[in-house]
Amino acid sequence: MQAEAGTPLTTVHPPLHRRRTALALTLGAGWLALDQLTKWWAERELVQGEPVQVVGDLLRLHLTYNSGAAFSMGTGSTGLLTAFASLIAIVIVWQITKVRSRPWAIALGLLLGGATGNLVDRYFRDPAPGLGHVVDFLRLPNFPIFNVADIGVSSAAVLIAILALRGYRTDGTREGYATENVAHPARDES
Repeated sequence: MQAEAGTPLTTVHPPLHRRRTALALTLGAGWLALDQLTKWWAERELVQGEPVQVVGDLLRLHLTYNSGAAFSMGTGSTGLLTAFASLIAIVIVWQITKVRSRPWAIALGLLLGGATGNLVDRYFRDPAPGLGHVVDFLRLPNFPIFNVADIGVSSAAVLIAILALRGYRTDGTREGYATENVAHPARDES
């Protein structure tokens, strides 16, 4: 609303960290939903032990259940993996509430979505709550079977590595640069 006739209208934006938090949480929730939807589809349409070729030998659909961590490491330690992953998810959410950088918000959103996607399996799938097996169904040549949650975690890891190597901090500043030369809220409003 205008204060006086002829004065410009202004738009009130929430603080930058709230917008970045919302971006990360929205992306995380969307990735979680995509992961769970694809796992539901895989269990409904695929038969365990009967791979389906999608793109020749490049991509196959192969339903399997993983009780371990990535690449089936830690098989037999599902309870411990569940507890550790739950703690990591809490730390990710805590970090998301402080982020001011869009690339970091994207990375942390993907990481949260992927981590919680596999955690949902661990808590709610057979054989028991907290001991559930993760649904995997995507297979590339010479690579372990994986799922959409794993794609989110792997993509986040690559993005985090790039941001860290280039010196970008979660607050939007960059190592080795004066703060007044790097943080430009006017350019980073959206």
